[in-house]
Amino acid sequence: MNVIAKAIDGIVTTVSPEKGLKRAAARRQNQILNSGYGNHGASTTKKSMKGWLFGGGSAREDIEDNLDVLRQRSRDLYMGVPLATGAVKTMRTNVVGRGLKLKPTIDREILGITPEEAQKLEKQIEREWALWAENNDCDMARLDNFYELQQLAFSNWLQSGDCLALLPTSKRKNQPYDTRIQLVEADRLCSPYYIDKLDGSIVNGVEVDQNGEVIAYYIANRHPLSYEQKEMKWTRVKAYGSKTGRKNVLHLMSRERIDQRRGTPFLAPVIESLKQLGRYTDAELVAAVISGMFTVFIEKEDNSEGDAIGNIIPEDQQVDEEDEGSIEIGAGAVIDLAAGEKAHDINPGRPNANFGGFVEAICQQIGAALEIPYEVLMKRFNSSFTASRGALEEAWKMFRTYRDWLARDFCQPVYEEWLSEAVAKGRISAPGFFTDPLIHYAYCKAEWNGPAKGMLDPVKEVNAAEKRVSNGFSTRANETMEMTGGDFYANVEQLKKEEEKMKEVREIAKKGTETSAKGTKTE
Repeated sequence: MNVIAKAIDGIVTTVSPEKGLKRAAARRQNQILNSGYGNHGASTTKKSMKGWLFGGGSAREDIEDNLDVLRQRSRDLYMGVPLATGAVKTMRTNVVGRGLKLKPTIDREILGITPEEAQKLEKQIEREWALWAENNDCDMARLDNFYELQQLAFSNWLQSGDCLALLPTSKRKNQPYDTRIQLVEADRLCSPYYIDKLDGSIVNGVEVDQNGEVIAYYIANRHPLSYEQKEMKWTRVKAYGSKTGRKNVLHLMSRERIDQRRGTPFLAPVIESLKQLGRYTDAELVAAVISGMFTVFIEKEDNSEGDAIGNIIPEDQQVDEEDEGSIEIGAGAVIDLAAGEKAHDINPGRPNANFGGFVEAICQQIGAALEIPYEVLMKRFNSSFTASRGALEEAWKMFRTYRDWLARDFCQPVYEEWLSEAVAKGRISAPGFFTDPLIHYAYCKAEWNGPAKGMLDPVKEVNAAEKRVSNGFSTRANETMEMTGGDFYANVEQLKKEEEKMKEVREIAKKGTETSAKGTKTE
């Protein structure tokens, strides 16, 4: 504050202490507002910011109190708006596809075994796993195998924000394993009688202790929105077993905020945009259909009550003769209008020339929010090779992130639970599995491989893969998995068998040729 301003403030304060105090307060407030973010994003004085209504709260107020509406709207969009359906299915197909496949990678150095022993054990684990995972018996409902359950769990997470998986046991005929997977829809996870605890220990069916650790889940015996004539009851399921410490519940969710206990639907940030775009698309579709019809208005100078113009057409030639409000014009008909009547045709101007460009701009914003590039979201690769390749690369960064998350939170825990049963029943030999956590970890190490990334130009992609391998930037196993989703070692073994067969065929063909040549020479 300069000398003149101080002098003026001193005079005002002497004459009127009250006004002097107000000047000082106003000056102080102005200093605060004009510092840092207060002069930009946090400004409350700029005209562009004054009309901004905002409010905030914890994860509970901002997210969890709104989940019921978000879930139902998200599912409605999935069932009725094509773009929303496409976004969810694009995620499911590229992240899960036909299911993430198990590849055991046991740590042989920790276990102190040879590479041959490790490979033999891994093959045995794969065979036993296939016996359980590829059978519908792994599902408590006995409807899907493990790979189909992955698709169902991930799709439900996309639409609802979270999904539960229980791991009960149940004996079944001709199945050596008792471990089962029971998926539970997000709505069934709710507080008893829909009442959360005031102290925050139970919120939306999730119970935590004083340290914030999740200790239990409350699961309703039926869907809250179901018409079933059955009394609602809740079961408290501990998150971990009291004696074994095993996971009783797998809670599939992705947190956005600290202290958040329930997940948000994948489409939550773009619900309004998708709904408005769906309405706009429907309106344009209806307008385009109407424009395909020839519409005529008859302008009259008086209020005459004569017959409608369409009544001139004989009833046997009318398309909709049963509708009294239908006025039709016959094919090639020449109709004489009454005195004072004029005919005006209507051109609704559809299809809208700006429809495609506008929808494309909105879809680009929606794709950016969902991390799905426009080209991938709309399945349109009509740009240059470089642009299309860049879109695929960006999309696969996101797909891999979600694939790793699904593998860590769903596939790997289920696999470890199954492997524990296999070892306990003696079907797989794993000394020290239950006594040493490090050995347990070494046996349980695994990779989960999913669908491969698409190739825009296979020749260029293969050449690039060869250079990466020759320069040591990658391995044949990694490139095989990335390009085809296959197993390099399985491919090598299969190629070895094929080469042996082809060698036999060549030898047989060669002997046949020699025999034929000898016969010709003898003659």
